Amino acid sequence: MLVYGRNVAKEVLKNNKKVYKIIIREDFDDKSIISLIEKGDYNIESLSKKEFSKFDKYSHQGIILDIEDFKYAELEDFIYEDDAKVVILDHLEDTHNLGAIIRTCEAAGISGIIIPKDRSVSVNSTVMKTSAGALENVRIAMVTNLSQTVDKLKKEGFWVVGTAMENSTDYREIDYSGKIALVIGNEGSGMSKSMFNACDFIAKIPMYGKINSLNASVAAGIMIYEVMRSKK
Repeated sequence: MLVYGRNVAKEVLKNNKKVYKIIIREDFDDKSIISLIEKGDYNIESLSKKEFSKFDKYSHQGIILDIEDFKYAELEDFIYEDDAKVVILDHLEDTHNLGAIIRTCEAAGISGIIIPKDRSVSVNSTVMKTSAGALENVRIAMVTNLSQTVDKLKKEGFWVVGTAMENSTDYREIDYSGKIALVIGNEGSGMSKSMFNACDFIAKIPMYGKINSLNASVAAGIMIYEVMRSKK
């Protein structure tokens, strides 16, 4: 998988992830990244500005890494933690939303993220770029069936909290202590019916303006930090 940009490159190199090749523009001058490269034994390809221009649509900042594909975690890697807080993404479709949510989850200290295998965005180079390096420090499990996964979480003591405007409670009035699974719905249609029915609580973020919805990653950010407040 090709990944682009300085933040991603720095995190990959710092975490000793397998790198097949580093493609670098001849005028690249980020001393901190160059120092990391010099510490390792990498296959490096230096290109002129003209040669490198074929990658310009990717916002590369002068460096590209060819790395191994992202390795997903197992649910068991994080759901048994005391007071675990996890985020379930119910068939998100936008790579930038996924990247932004990953970045928020890493910053907030979320235990892990759960995404479905089918009809959903998965981790790719755009997600890694948007996450600004946070992907290296976040555990993401890909599951075959979200409903079965929620059933498993409930058996492990999780309370499931979804988001919707109808039949819901102000998100600030919900108790997020204990194990919490926060469900973020699809950008266009929200949570699926099965996930809605599986929720123990439905939270809403009050809207005071004329627009009655938020971008999925923005709504996720508000909810994630409210959920994590209970751990303080």
